[in-house]
Amino acid sequence: MAALFVAGFVGLFSETALNIALGELSFIFSVDATVIQWLATGYFLTLGILVPVTGIMMQKFTTRQMFMASVLLSIIGTVMAATASVFPVLLAGRVIQAAGLAINLPLTQNVIFTIFPPDKRGGAMGVMGLVMLAGPALGPTLAGLILDTLSWHWIFWFTIPFLLFSLLFGFSYLPNVNEIRKVSIDVLSVVVSTIGFGGIVYGVSAGGEHGGWTSPSVIISILAGILALIIFAVRQTKLDVPMLNLKAFKYPLFVLGVIMSFITFFNMLSMLVILPMYMQMALVIAAFTTGLVLLPGSLLNCILAPAIGRLFDRFGPKAVITPGTILVAIGYGAFSQFGTDTALWMIVLTHMIMMLGIGAVLASVQTNTLNSLPRQYYPDGIALTQTVQQVSGAIGIAIMVSLMAAKQNSYLAAAGGEPAQAAAAGSAMVFKISLGLAILNIILSLFMKKPE
Repeated sequence: MAALFVAGFVGLFSETALNIALGELSFIFSVDATVIQWLATGYFLTLGILVPVTGIMMQKFTTRQMFMASVLLSIIGTVMAATASVFPVLLAGRVIQAAGLAINLPLTQNVIFTIFPPDKRGGAMGVMGLVMLAGPALGPTLAGLILDTLSWHWIFWFTIPFLLFSLLFGFSYLPNVNEIRKVSIDVLSVVVSTIGFGGIVYGVSAGGEHGGWTSPSVIISILAGILALIIFAVRQTKLDVPMLNLKAFKYPLFVLGVIMSFITFFNMLSMLVILPMYMQMALVIAAFTTGLVLLPGSLLNCILAPAIGRLFDRFGPKAVITPGTILVAIGYGAFSQFGTDTALWMIVLTHMIMMLGIGAVLASVQTNTLNSLPRQYYPDGIALTQTVQQVSGAIGIAIMVSLMAAKQNSYLAAAGGEPAQAAAAGSAMVFKISLGLAILNIILSLFMKKPE
């Protein structure tokens, strides 16, 4: 588990760490903002395309084969990115990095649900929740520190020792725990899945970046993605061995968990982008200070995540998830009231409340969602939930950033106010939308129960 968790942390750290350096990289590689943004968008796009395929791969290849492929891809991609002298090589390195993470996340969950009994899974998933939150949350903080003292290359070199540790530790201790079956990968399903998930992620990302939701390329991409997913779903019902077994959706608790996961990741990943933008644009504080403000909440979540998992094992899902959703809603309610003169200690305190709530919801919902399935559906259920999380995160970031930008522009046009006030107005509107979604999650959590 240590080998899997360390590799997962590095992948998730890499997901957000480079965001803080995009402005500098745009200047270094002489490309504009819409092109440099592909270093972030390409990462999400690769995850959205590859994660669905892992469900069948985990049945075809051994745990060790999947693990070694994951870590080696991460190392190759990281070294490529660190040594890149031209933008296409840097982008290719990011895509290969993301391919490693796309294998690691479903594999880690599958190992947990295979080797831990149901009454111990909450604790194990609590630790995974720590990894899933700490990686993206600490990325901008550590990257800001690295940029202040070293060059951008070290954002990548920094992770190599951890990946080497994971490789050696996993090679020494990771056994084969999954059941191998003779299954053939349906090529048409892979192609249609790639067009479906890739089209949607690309469409919303391009629409969010350019603010051009009415652009023909954006509309065509999203519609093609939706149509391809419909074809994909119909085809899975006709195959003897589907690439993704959609029978998992016959279980109501699984469906409930998927919806709650979608809302949680939509809100959380967009918050990790919008909140730093608010602090830097409305409060006019430096990038590194922004990272330090967000650090206490991230550390609190890291400390408490395993304990939250144990509470889930002891008292069941509703006792942990419902209070967590309430804390998240309180956090968004406070964020939506912040302006240009908000004290930093208020942001620190609110972010700590928010992260505590997200920590209670995230791993607990995932655990209960997968516990509701029979064992033979675990690989498919894990691939489905992981895909939903990555796609919802990409959609959340694109939609919320474009809404914030639109509100800023309309505020400046109408009131002719300061840019700082416009940024505060834009972030407040976005946080009110997130508050509405958080309240919906509270209501949904009341229907959560322990599977039979």
